[in-house]
Amino acid sequence: MPRLHDKVSLVTGAARGIGAAIARAFAAEGARVIVSDLDEVAGRATADAIGAAWIPLDVRDERAWIDAMARILDTHGRLDVLVNNAGITGLERGAPHDPEHASLEQWQAVHRTNLDGVFLGCKHALRTMRRRPAGLPGAIVNISSRSGMVGVPAAAAYASSKAAVRNHTKSVALYCAEQGLAIRCNSIHPAAVLTPMWEPMLGEEPGRAERMAAFVADTPLRRFGTPEEVAAVAVWLASDESAYITGAEFHVDGGLLAGSAAAPRDTDPR
Repeated sequence: MPRLHDKVSLVTGAARGIGAAIARAFAAEGARVIVSDLDEVAGRATADAIGAAWIPLDVRDERAWIDAMARILDTHGRLDVLVNNAGITGLERGAPHDPEHASLEQWQAVHRTNLDGVFLGCKHALRTMRRRPAGLPGAIVNISSRSGMVGVPAAAAYASSKAAVRNHTKSVALYCAEQGLAIRCNSIHPAAVLTPMWEPMLGEEPGRAERMAAFVADTPLRRFGTPEEVAAVAVWLASDESAYITGAEFHVDGGLLAGSAAAPRDTDPR
């Protein structure tokens, strides 16, 4: 039997990158996947390619979360798994994000998506999962980052938001345990995973290949990771195989945090 057989699973930010890889991996393991994103065209394309459902969802908007949960209950009758993947670096528009020059507006914009979105997702997933039959296990997987473990001078808001996601994951896990809820919550911390999020950091030609090679040289495994490698961890955390795992964090970083290469790099928000 597939590892996620019949698990109703919502993945946010699933139009591309890590979110799309997680949605594909979940579908391959038998989950009933719901793809969500702000990008409707790319999101629908991802959903159609894997035979998943599609719902629009702005993770910053609490009303949108309430409506999404209502739709999931109407269609599927329950929610088993939530993957809070939607996130931004804030560097997409070229504004400075160091601690001295970042604007309050840019700081808040990153936190609204990366942190408020996770808070709202956990809040409304818990309320929805409470309505499942007693004893039916649930799982929340929050996508944090290596940047939630170290400082990143050129991406201060991103690092702050991902550090908060790491800690909120533990709060949710402990709360569920205290409440006697059969819901686990864990975080994944990718780094050096080549996704569209890297585009602003790698820049344009000339010199793009050299910048990529320089970063890979500082990574113990000497290569970038793939979204599929992050998705494999998400599958395990969503499955019943990880039934005794909650409040934990998993690094998918090619060994960066294991040694001196964990020192922050201006060009590495994730």
